[in-house]
Amino acid sequence: MPQTLAEIRPGAYYDSVVLMQLQRALADLPGVDDAGVVMCTTANKELLEQSGLLTPEVQAAAPEDLVIVVRADDAEAAQAALAQVDELMARRRSTGGDEDYRPKTLDSAAKMLPEAGWVLISVPGRYAAGVARQALGLGKNVFLYSDNVSVEDEIALKNDAVAKGLLVMGPDCGTAIVDGVGLGFANRVHRGNIGVVAASGTGLQAVTVGIHRNGGGITQAFGTGGRDLSEAVGAVTAKAALARLAADPQTEVIVLVSKPPSPAVAEELLSLARQSGKPVVVDFIGFLNAEAQRGKDAELEGEAIRFVQTLDEAADLAVALATADRRPQTAGDRRYDSSQLAIRNSQFLRGLYSGGTLAYEALLLLQEYLPTVYSNAPLKGGPRLENAHESQGHTIVDLGEDEFTVGRLHPMLDNDLRIRRLHAEAADPETGLLLLDVVLGDGAHLDPASELAPAISEAIATAAAAGRQLSVVAVVVGTDADPQGLDSQIKQLTAAGAHVFTRHDEAIRAVGAALAGGSQTVDGRPQTADGESSTQPAIRNSQLATRNPFAALNVGLESFTDSLKSQGAGVVQVDWKPPAGGNEKLMGLLARMRR
Repeated sequence: MPQTLAEIRPGAYYDSVVLMQLQRALADLPGVDDAGVVMCTTANKELLEQSGLLTPEVQAAAPEDLVIVVRADDAEAAQAALAQVDELMARRRSTGGDEDYRPKTLDSAAKMLPEAGWVLISVPGRYAAGVARQALGLGKNVFLYSDNVSVEDEIALKNDAVAKGLLVMGPDCGTAIVDGVGLGFANRVHRGNIGVVAASGTGLQAVTVGIHRNGGGITQAFGTGGRDLSEAVGAVTAKAALARLAADPQTEVIVLVSKPPSPAVAEELLSLARQSGKPVVVDFIGFLNAEAQRGKDAELEGEAIRFVQTLDEAADLAVALATADRRPQTAGDRRYDSSQLAIRNSQFLRGLYSGGTLAYEALLLLQEYLPTVYSNAPLKGGPRLENAHESQGHTIVDLGEDEFTVGRLHPMLDNDLRIRRLHAEAADPETGLLLLDVVLGDGAHLDPASELAPAISEAIATAAAAGRQLSVVAVVVGTDADPQGLDSQIKQLTAAGAHVFTRHDEAIRAVGAALAGGSQTVDGRPQTADGESSTQPAIRNSQLATRNPFAALNVGLESFTDSLKSQGAGVVQVDWKPPAGGNEKLMGLLARMRR
């Protein structure tokens, strides 16, 4: 008889990648049907409940507790699996490869690598601000990947950084490229004369990938965190980053990317952009509608600022301005292939995104084709899902939102939640078209198609067995230099039955045309086997080398250390643990004692 057993480890802390690996190792054991290994946050309890893994003892556990849950064929198999947890953990440590000494504190790490100018922070949000303060105190710039940091802490950290002549990128900053080295989730792109400032991780990735695809290159690409352009924060990091690019003689064109900023902040940034003396491409996604945008472009005709509507168009225009030898194509120059995306009138689109900005752009573009699209992260005034875990009508889900990621890995690293959702959608007779983004690069899953492709194939087969046709569209965001191999990812997804695009705007317009009942085709832009347009220039890999040595200290995800090492950067991994075992009262006492 199936049995679900749990083990609670109070105050235990492990890297989220370690927890994912342990979960998969447990799920592969004989007799085990499913497993969950997570920090016991409220969001994770909800996810465990949906998977049938929430037991009474797990329900009663605290957020700082580690929970290990196993559902097996019988009690004996479940107990045998739990008994192997420590052995599996020890086996991972012995085969982890990197046996370098790991300092326990940032102070010790800084002494080991004094040339480090950056600290990468990816610890749980309630501890992240404290680590960032330590980093700024050591005179280090901060890449703050952690989310769930308060606005008050963000403002204080950023103002402190500016006073010290430093940058705080984040919180919730997923991507940056500094001196040719990618931080967090970043694609390998060649160097050039275009700088980027983005309040969006996947937005920054899509733009830098597009620039690379078009033969251009990057000087620096600074992330700011999603709240930076809010009225409360006031674009502190965006302003500082824009000033750095304006002063950089190697940067000749600047790109600004964000979801709709505060109007006052937007005007302030545009004013600073005008003063940069350089061409500036602006994609404040959805900030201006088409008519207002045309008027704004006419108003700025004598200036160097140009607005675009999509991330891919931002890349096109930036390269055109940087090379001054051709005009970029516009949306009006293309038609989009929707002829093979058959969908019945009674069926719906279900988009399962790992990238929040890509999901937002999809919602924006789909407005041209559909009256209503639900989302857990809707456009302003748009319909919100009643339950983020259940689709209704046409749905775009951002699986990188906090309700899915608190206490567990981002979906760019862990496909588990998306695959579970994909199977659920495929089994729903209302689902006619699945839409996925597959984001490559350092820091991301090493071979996402190896897990997504079988799930896509199975989903199509599930629908076929029920007498339905299920279309799947996959947008691959990556370059030929990324460690996953762009060509390999495209081939795996295509073989599974997915329709693969490498431009997000083209994919959404093809999907939109299919849903609206139209039929359009790509106009004269065939893709090669590696997904690149046949008109695009070849990438010169020799341009991938960094100009300046980059070194950093990493506090949190070990995969970020592995990524930096693979790029030839200097890095020290800090063996960080939550202060006072995560006990809030003791943490407060320790903080007062340090004052």
